[in-house]
Amino acid sequence: MSMTDAKCKKCRRAGEKLFLKGDKCFTPKCPFIERPYAPGILDSDRKHRTNRSEYGDQMREKQKLRNMYGLSEKQFSNYVGNLKAVASRTKTTEQVALYTQLEERLDNVVFRMGLASSRSLARQIVNHGHITVNAKKLDIPSYAVKVDDVISVREGSKSAKMFTNNQEKIAAFKAPKWLDFDGVTMTAKVIMRPLESDLTVDVQKVLEFYSR
Repeated sequence: MSMTDAKCKKCRRAGEKLFLKGDKCFTPKCPFIERPYAPGILDSDRKHRTNRSEYGDQMREKQKLRNMYGLSEKQFSNYVGNLKAVASRTKTTEQVALYTQLEERLDNVVFRMGLASSRSLARQIVNHGHITVNAKKLDIPSYAVKVDDVISVREGSKSAKMFTNNQEKIAAFKAPKWLDFDGVTMTAKVIMRPLESDLTVDVQKVLEFYSR
């Protein structure tokens, strides 16, 4: 099975597009458009309805959120395990704390800057040393950015095709309001914590899954 097929199956299991393939998710050839139901052999009566338990719903939301950010089960459960401490320190709810931790990952910030069409590609960009934080090269995708951090494409990498071929798109990209983004210089400053969620995930069900 190809990596693309595997990503498509994750979307079909989630019952919605998770945009794991970037721009390819917007093409008419996206498998989810033709088969918007969970993979496997199903008769026509079951393609659009599934009897799930409460546990099944919780599992589905957990998998959706974990796959959306491209994390292993161990990585994701570590974030959940830190929630009480993070929520107490930041004086927020555990739901907000989980979202904030995920959004503050460096690979996610690169994605939110419009430098990559998917989080998996953003992770590769970070791993390959194309990104700097506060003018220092950083190749750790899980690094948690902080308020006042400045994230940018490394000067020596700005001539790479992945950036030069998308200059206009990047320059016009609208980053979330917690990032002060300059698309021309491909630089963003974290001006506040990402407290607002645009997720289509029921985070409460995710927390319930881990509290069982």
